[in-house]
Amino acid sequence: MATVVSTYARAFADVVITNKLDPARTLAEVQQISDLVRDSKEMREVWETPSITAEQKRAVLDAIVKRARISQMVRNFIAVLIDKRRIKFLHEIVTQFGHELNQRLGFAEAEITATRELSAEERSALEADLARAVGKKIRARYAQDRAILGGAIARVGSTVYDGSVKGQLEKLRQQLVNT
Repeated sequence: MATVVSTYARAFADVVITNKLDPARTLAEVQQISDLVRDSKEMREVWETPSITAEQKRAVLDAIVKRARISQMVRNFIAVLIDKRRIKFLHEIVTQFGHELNQRLGFAEAEITATRELSAEERSALEADLARAVGKKIRARYAQDRAILGGAIARVGSTVYDGSVKGQLEKLRQQLVNT
């Protein structure tokens, strides 16, 4: 499965870069279809059932594309997955496609957890600090967790930057235990 997922994700990233498509828009569109398929059992059944012809499946796709104003390139990519019976891997392919685009465009993905909703200025400052630390532009996803008491925790790849009050208290506790 990993080979199938990475093969299609890389190929679609090649299409986006080669055709100078808007990566953010293309990713948003393909994620929109992926979310629709993930959230609709009926849609998955239609697209994954071998007894339904590829033409019928593409007709459903075309109706979705028309209603949601999805680009032709995204439509064609989904149609290829339907034709090659790879649609069951759509969510994983889209996730890998996002990673592939970020890598090619010089972005690092960050998961940032704070105790509260951060303002736009706070987000910008935090992302700028992370960008300096990792040497790449940052694409961040935010979450909230009151258990960290204050501050924020940022995970970029396998590296964790812990600026939380809970983390600082834990470091202090360890220092006291060790002395």
